[in-house]
Amino acid sequence: MVVNKVLLSNGAEGLFIKNSRFNTTLVSFNFYLPIDRARVADFALLPFVLTTCSKRYPDFRKLNYKLSKLYGAELTASCEKVGDFQLLKMSISVINDKYTLDNEELTSQAIELLTNLVFEPKTENGGFFASDIEREKRKAIEHIKGEFAEKRIYSKERLISEMYKGLPYGVPKCGRIEDVENITEKSLFGAWEDMLKHSFIRVNVVSDSMPQNLFDTLSERFSSMNRDNITDFSNITPTTHADKVNKIVELESLNQGKLVMGFSCDSYGGDKATADLFVACDIFGGGPYSKLFGNVREKMSLCYYCTARAVRNKGLITVESGIEKENAEKAEKAILEQLSNLQNGILTDSEFESSIMGLTDSLKSYNDSQDALELWYSTRLFDDEIMSPDEFAESLKNVTKETAVKASKGIKLHTVFALLPKEDK
Repeated sequence: MVVNKVLLSNGAEGLFIKNSRFNTTLVSFNFYLPIDRARVADFALLPFVLTTCSKRYPDFRKLNYKLSKLYGAELTASCEKVGDFQLLKMSISVINDKYTLDNEELTSQAIELLTNLVFEPKTENGGFFASDIEREKRKAIEHIKGEFAEKRIYSKERLISEMYKGLPYGVPKCGRIEDVENITEKSLFGAWEDMLKHSFIRVNVVSDSMPQNLFDTLSERFSSMNRDNITDFSNITPTTHADKVNKIVELESLNQGKLVMGFSCDSYGGDKATADLFVACDIFGGGPYSKLFGNVREKMSLCYYCTARAVRNKGLITVESGIEKENAEKAEKAILEQLSNLQNGILTDSEFESSIMGLTDSLKSYNDSQDALELWYSTRLFDDEIMSPDEFAESLKNVTKETAVKASKGIKLHTVFALLPKEDK
């Protein structure tokens, strides 16, 4: 796999990820903006409105007809959180030209469609159409309500909001229901203008061959735009250690309790800077070979599940577990004991080797999905030299038991959130 990065203009770059395993070409526009509590919902809604209509395709019927003419090309939109930044993503996937009847040039048509949707939206009087906004607002509100109903997601979001209270990372990536309800035709139009003017832009192409003149055309477009105050992501804001562990308990009518623990880390940043932490976190609570799974879940039977995940660009590790109410304190204590064991070097060759093997297999699986591979590169915002999943997997050979243990010593408990069943009267 070959990756070529091209500077398109000030604050905009193109990334061609050559991969011959797929029969389709995936092109994505990625816009990165600082998380702003006052406008997070507007920016989050924007990709979904933009990918449903435009001046040229004013309703979904016409847009869907165009997609069907492109052999069922697929449009997708999403909003992600990458460090302290919102990532607004709009993508199109279309079958490669060599597989079409009479070698019809579908790729160029698909790219033209995506470009039209992003840069020429359906608007009037300096605002989006109310009907288009209300349709997507309903979907966004249902999505937020769904996350609230899913207590595992809710509990982790509550932990993050407490750990990063008053900070950008503590803001939900799609905002809150009241934020969505307050979006107007004018506010969304202002968000679209600011996205084009101030965001850092990365255009990713995952394909067997580079679409002809794509980056040249985009370079001309971006260079002609009045862009200033471009998002600067060079300064990473790490998670600071807590002077005192913060503990929050909420009671609800539910069957299974949730215990979520947040840890700050000394290590933070891109892949190269945090490879040791990546392995340490996996040994702690990654696969079935991990300390949390093997001991807290299996041997001690204190939880239904118990996993650790790292957000390395923030220097954050979270441990999520499903528990019985009476086991909450025992589970918390047992989790901290397993971390202490790792920090004290209590680590077998089997645990370490299984972790390296498991992580390597997981990284290689990115090559099985075009969407997963594109997401890998779009979230690599903090690396000067972007590594492929295979290259990062290869770099794990430089991690040793000693360096993993050393990285684990910088992991410190910050916040604990417990959602427990309340007593029924």
